[in-house]
Amino acid sequence: MIKKHKWLFIAILLLMIYVAPLFILGGNSHVRIHDNLDSNVTWYKMVLNSGEYTAKVGTATIDQIMGGSVSRDVFDSEFVGIDWLYFFFSTPIAFAISQLITRVFAFLGLFLWARDYLIKDKKYIAPLYFVSLAFALTPYWPSGMLSTLGMPLALWAFLNIRNHKRSIWNVVILTLLPFYSSLILGFCFFLVMVGFIWLFDLFKKKQVNIRFLLSILYMGILYMGVNYRFIYMLFFNPEPDSRSDFGLNHLSVGRSIKLSLKNFVNGHTHDQSLAGFVILPTILFVFILILLRREWKKEKLFLWMFIFTLFLSFWYGFWWFDGWNPIKEHVQIIRTFNFSRFHFLQPFLFYGLFALAVVYLLKMGIWWKKLAYVVIALQLLVVFSYNPELYYHYQVGAPSINQFYATEQFEAIKKYIGKPQSSYRVGSIGLHPSISQENGFYTVDGYVNSYPLTYKREFRKIIAGELEKSHTLEDYYDNWGNRCYLFSAELGKNYAFGKTSKKHIEHLDFNLKAFRSLGGEYILSAVPIDNASEQNLKFEKAFNNKQSYWKIYLYKVTS
Repeated sequence: MIKKHKWLFIAILLLMIYVAPLFILGGNSHVRIHDNLDSNVTWYKMVLNSGEYTAKVGTATIDQIMGGSVSRDVFDSEFVGIDWLYFFFSTPIAFAISQLITRVFAFLGLFLWARDYLIKDKKYIAPLYFVSLAFALTPYWPSGMLSTLGMPLALWAFLNIRNHKRSIWNVVILTLLPFYSSLILGFCFFLVMVGFIWLFDLFKKKQVNIRFLLSILYMGILYMGVNYRFIYMLFFNPEPDSRSDFGLNHLSVGRSIKLSLKNFVNGHTHDQSLAGFVILPTILFVFILILLRREWKKEKLFLWMFIFTLFLSFWYGFWWFDGWNPIKEHVQIIRTFNFSRFHFLQPFLFYGLFALAVVYLLKMGIWWKKLAYVVIALQLLVVFSYNPELYYHYQVGAPSINQFYATEQFEAIKKYIGKPQSSYRVGSIGLHPSISQENGFYTVDGYVNSYPLTYKREFRKIIAGELEKSHTLEDYYDNWGNRCYLFSAELGKNYAFGKTSKKHIEHLDFNLKAFRSLGGEYILSAVPIDNASEQNLKFEKAFNNKQSYWKIYLYKVTS
């Protein structure tokens, strides 16, 4: 059995090696900070500890963040599976298990889809294992779970139903995926794509296929149930929120084209396919060969998938085109909901194209066959070079999970202040508020997708003096504002000033009366504030810890 399936076992072994550092190093592992440690990972623990995890929709807020202004309904519902991992396991172990789950099912999904609907010749099973492995190891957005990596598995199940292949696994897949993926960050766009497949059958082939249509509706209804809190916030929340204050975009045609091509080559931070190095050149090469050999009828699946993938990038780039603005000004949902995110479909399409391109080369002869194996090996090297431990530790130089959250150091700060954490609020300068929140502090600042517009306006009074100094920060806060941070113009959009930094804030200009009005009493700064006394800030103590990435300067507001 091992000899017969040796390539499968080798692929699985490589997948295990890829995720092993997360389990071996635990809290000493290095993972993504952006939209991960600075937000979602902390949200899980904060909501679970709030006592409002299962609160009735529209009735509760999370007191620990942003003065208790943020609705419970902004965060994942209690039906989202990743929350359960953080309920039962520590942060590092929950993160590691989630990575393992997503990558295993990504491997399985792409393999099944490619084997049954792209490459049906059993001679090419072994290469498909490694194309599927490469897809499974892409650096997706961790809190998205199976939002992008689960799409091939879902598509396989839908195509089975479309082709009248009955199996309990089709039902199991379509039932379970909504509990471990995101509707708004992937699957709502995927379901639109599958809906168009049904419409194609209806109008082109004159096939109604009720079972296929019902399966799409079934999964859509499940997603709405799992994400009922999001549905409430999007359509039924009576209070204006920060999303209604989003600024309009002003990209010209030229800049939209440039953004489209950039997305096609490099992808997006939340759904990186890492196609630009090896996959895209291979696809383009095969595309040219198909045209030169006039095989467009024979290879029409490849050509249509290529055109669709390119179209998705142009949809993304032109979503920010200023020609949309007259519509966005009058249609609230188009302004507040990011319809550019059809690009979440691209990763699995790129790897489907890669599978088709590899097999095309394998069929052409011995030298082409060698080229096919070379490009597979090169792509595996590319995805392995983006292993979180290699990338964030050695290339980015980011802190580990333990260094970032600095539990011992913040415990010392808590003891020094000596009051119940719920009796006062803190703000952070030069470091993410999520660090304080992870350690049980109540904050005036924070990073969330939606919060009351009134709070955004009140919080702006604190940092108005700093925003006046920096057009970049002013635009960032006023026209987006999801990062409701204590910005300093001297620090800019940098929230990672470690203990080795020599940076000082020389001229801080905060309205501390506004800070106090929101409950703020202490400021935790990653750098010294030279004019603290002029700002009515009393320096209390500097906290250092050899296990921490930070040196924290504690200031107390005196008026």
